[in-house]
Amino acid sequence: MNQKQENLIVALDIGSAWTRVLAADLYEDSLRYRGHGMVRSAGMRKGLIAELNPAIKAVKAALEQAEQSARANLHICMAGVGGPHVLGFNNSGELKLGNRMREITEEDMRAAIHYASMFERPPDRAILHLLRRQYILDGQPGVFDPLGMVGAHMRLELHVATCSGSAWQSTVTCANKAGLEVSEAVLESIAAAECALTADERELGICLLDIGAHSTDIIVFFEGAVVLTASVPIGGAHFTNDLAKVLEIPTSLAEELKREVGNAVVTDVPQSSEIEINNPDPRRLPVRTIAEILEARARELFKYVRDTLREGGIENQLGAGCVLTGGGSLLPGMLDVASSQLRMSARTALPVRLPNMPADLVHPGFSAIVGMVLYAHRTRKERSLDKPSFRAKFRAAFAASF
Repeated sequence: MNQKQENLIVALDIGSAWTRVLAADLYEDSLRYRGHGMVRSAGMRKGLIAELNPAIKAVKAALEQAEQSARANLHICMAGVGGPHVLGFNNSGELKLGNRMREITEEDMRAAIHYASMFERPPDRAILHLLRRQYILDGQPGVFDPLGMVGAHMRLELHVATCSGSAWQSTVTCANKAGLEVSEAVLESIAAAECALTADERELGICLLDIGAHSTDIIVFFEGAVVLTASVPIGGAHFTNDLAKVLEIPTSLAEELKREVGNAVVTDVPQSSEIEINNPDPRRLPVRTIAEILEARARELFKYVRDTLREGGIENQLGAGCVLTGGGSLLPGMLDVASSQLRMSARTALPVRLPNMPADLVHPGFSAIVGMVLYAHRTRKERSLDKPSFRAKFRAAFAASF
């Protein structure tokens, strides 16, 4: 294996169900797949690392698979952050430029960033991203780079994405003990958006839902900027657990039934359709019974999402509708329930297929980790442009803002 791999980009995703490592490299300024590893997660509870040693073993196993696949030693990675501990809010900072209008300087922009970044937060919260929404210059909104413009008053609006500091530290510790140094944290919904949304959708207003095993991460864009990040505590595992409890069957069988005949819309299932199950006792079960259980949970999920959008004041600003991704988005009928509950159009997003990437990775469950390497590639390029200049540093400070 090569010891030096300066062009490698490595992403780590420790999820509730799966632990994944993905490696990509730069070839003639384009990104291509290099290798990946994927194993069942261990030591996880409700989307968080609850037992360190089993989680470390899972990361090690995924890393070993990725190194064999990539034919390289992988040492440095970026790690994804998601789950119910993610919380975002909007903040702003104002700067009076004087009694008379004058040209805005680099120093003014530094001051605006400083004031917008001043806010109180609990000691257990870690800042993931400061996402630029817009500058408002003398009452004129929609300004994204005011350097060189003329004005007397400037306000910078930010969206701040935060997570549990202890949860993030557990991720870092787990990666370190598995042999990986974490260079950067990336909100997984931002990463998923990188490969799932178009520029037009972000401008018109779009809600992306990354449906994982134990939570659904939400990110909303409007006029090209992030305006909301949140998470609701319902994911694909809750659908499976509902089947197991109501039908009194093992969780493994419930997962199998969900995948084979599950549907989130009862009326899409023929009334005469039945399935035979043998655990714990042989019996025939109407498939509509399964659908009734799944539809109830799907409606609850999208009610949570609708309430979150309503609380954020953006329920009626999503001209491009809603996009579902993540492994939990594959349940048949989910788009119909999303569309009816949220009262907007909905589609499912697959990750971009990188050159050389196996076809089985073009799956909603890989949207976040594929998006992470795309995000890293884009931000690296932005940071390398005019490296000594303030403008480059400014771009880098808001690299996650679309």
